[in-house]
Amino acid sequence: MVQTRSIRFSLCYTDAMKTSLKIYTFAFALCALGAVLPANAVLTQQPLYASGEGGYSSYRIPSLLVTKTGTVLAFCEGRKEGMSDTGNIDLLVKRSEDHGDTWSAQKVVWDDKDNTCGNPCPVLDRDTGILWLLMTWNRGDDPEKNIIAQTSKDTRRVFVSSSADDGRTWGSPQEITVAAKQESWSWYATGPGAGIQLTQGVHAGRLVIPCDHIEKDTEHYYSHIIYSDDHGATWQLGGSTPRGKVNECEVVELRGGRLLLNMRNYDRSRRYRQVAFSDDGGITWTGQRFDKTLIEPICQASIRSMGDRILFSNPADTKKRINMCVRQSFDEGSTWSVLHILHPGPSAYSSLALLADGRAACFYERGNKQPYETITLARFTLPVVTAVMPGCDTP
Repeated sequence: MVQTRSIRFSLCYTDAMKTSLKIYTFAFALCALGAVLPANAVLTQQPLYASGEGGYSSYRIPSLLVTKTGTVLAFCEGRKEGMSDTGNIDLLVKRSEDHGDTWSAQKVVWDDKDNTCGNPCPVLDRDTGILWLLMTWNRGDDPEKNIIAQTSKDTRRVFVSSSADDGRTWGSPQEITVAAKQESWSWYATGPGAGIQLTQGVHAGRLVIPCDHIEKDTEHYYSHIIYSDDHGATWQLGGSTPRGKVNECEVVELRGGRLLLNMRNYDRSRRYRQVAFSDDGGITWTGQRFDKTLIEPICQASIRSMGDRILFSNPADTKKRINMCVRQSFDEGSTWSVLHILHPGPSAYSSLALLADGRAACFYERGNKQPYETITLARFTLPVVTAVMPGCDTP
């Protein structure tokens, strides 16, 4: 049983956690608007994976998914030999059938001896209830730099597994590299995080997985998607971003089936996330730009629709992986306000999900001295907000 720690929920902080006076000013403004937080509005945080425990030196790359029955699945990479992205890495999962209160022991989804099995990116097919898990593989002795330089013994490959029993068991991973990756690409990554199933428009039902790749000739970074229109039976390559210097990404559906791709940015002169849009289910992407509200130190992030709003999480700092921040948007990502600072200290990758009990969850890398000490699950009530809140200004 994992111990749960509860702390008082605060609706909005400034990113710098500035002064108590500003918090009091905001509280007064909140009351003046008549917005009232639920009596049980609390934040709970619990470490699900801790480095050095369970037979692994470290755990990284969190991914969270809620099944059709409400079961919560917490995926990650179990790294045998340290924190390196290369080496003996297994893909793991824990299950919770009570909205994250208690958890099963960790289970190995994929272990290919000394090789690297990782980058979990699951998606739920709500029509069938089947869970699809997209992953990547490379030899454990092929570091990323060698794969990019084309001096590696093998290359980065794409695989998919599935579960028809709510994540209790998983099928043998099947390779889909030929369908999902162009021959002119070297490095490749699925997610990490989670995919989505479209609910609106002519592409309703489509399963969409955010991915990224590097071109062999130019070594330029791009984001792209892969998709399935036959409930996971086959997968196809979708469109890539029009401009480079982006990689790890997640996707969210907007009104009318329009897609927003939110991407890690490698333009080191501008420490903001990049975004792009698709009106054809991910086949083409346009409008690529910087979102200057969403600052980042070059790191993965998560974005997820929560019904009446979109949530976004990342380490909100321009230099270091610190200050895990959850933001919310009520206008499809045009503007953002700070919902909560989960951890002002070292923090890195994250994955958001909407729990079946109506709470939101953020599964994120967290530590005291460095971000990779634990992968922690934060759960919190989504406050009812009927007006734009002062005091939630962006940094």
